[in-house]
Amino acid sequence: MDAVLLVEQSLNGLQFGLMLFLLAAGLTLVFGIMDMVNLAHGSLYMVGAYLVATIALASGSFWLGLGLGMLATAALAAVLERGLLRHFYRRDHLSQVLGTFAVLLMANEGVRMVWGSQPIALNPPQALAGPVELWPGFSYSAYRLFIIAVGVAVALVLYALVTRTRLGMQVRAGASNRDMALAMGVPVGRLFSGVFALGAALCALAGGLLGPLLAVQVGMGESILILAFVVIVIGGIGSMRGAFFGALLVGGVDTAGRTLLPVALQWLWPGEAAAHAGATVAPILIYVLMAAVLFWKPRGLFPAHG
Repeated sequence: MDAVLLVEQSLNGLQFGLMLFLLAAGLTLVFGIMDMVNLAHGSLYMVGAYLVATIALASGSFWLGLGLGMLATAALAAVLERGLLRHFYRRDHLSQVLGTFAVLLMANEGVRMVWGSQPIALNPPQALAGPVELWPGFSYSAYRLFIIAVGVAVALVLYALVTRTRLGMQVRAGASNRDMALAMGVPVGRLFSGVFALGAALCALAGGLLGPLLAVQVGMGESILILAFVVIVIGGIGSMRGAFFGALLVGGVDTAGRTLLPVALQWLWPGEAAAHAGATVAPILIYVLMAAVLFWKPRGLFPAHG
């Protein structure tokens, strides 16, 4: 297998994994602290991407669109949490799934009413539009490198926030034992609202950054939501470290399956048969990975407590 292709796809997997981490970080904390199954999380990713794209196209500035889109999505999430989702906290998981799935469907139709059914094209910043030569003979997208840098920076900031601050201590306490945290005076309700808004801002960041690479379109949140849930199951519910390493694993396996597996299968079958077999098997690999992790570590690689 060509070494240049291997390095390129490894970087693509890293970039995709870090974007999955931005989605999974807020989702795993919400699930861990409030035991809330939130299927509307993917809708925040979709709405955030649309807001970033709309503001960027209207202002002519990608950076302004990204910043204001994140703030607007966080504000929208705060309203959604206070007005609707907090009524599901004490309900069973089935009620939460049905309620947040309804929000997801309404968000899809709302986006279709406001923006229409056609995808929105979002261009990367001009300064990052071209490739960068990492070493002689190998160039890689400057924009994808920027996404990797942002993902690493956000992961470090979140790690410091969760492990080195009083707020992070309260978040970890709420994720480990919510009732005890309440008894110790931790304002879990306000804490959850803040975590929910932060998670929505990270969704908008991921949606805005992936906008120039993927189509900004109705329903874009569903497939990415499934992957985010796979990430937190693999990593461990409520664990920021688990979300990080789980996202890198899923991103790497998904990218390898879709791009490298057909190449590897050419050793066994002719080109067209190998491509067809690779396209069939690749989507299954992350679920095989999840099943293997759950078989050996039923509570995930890095469970938050216990």
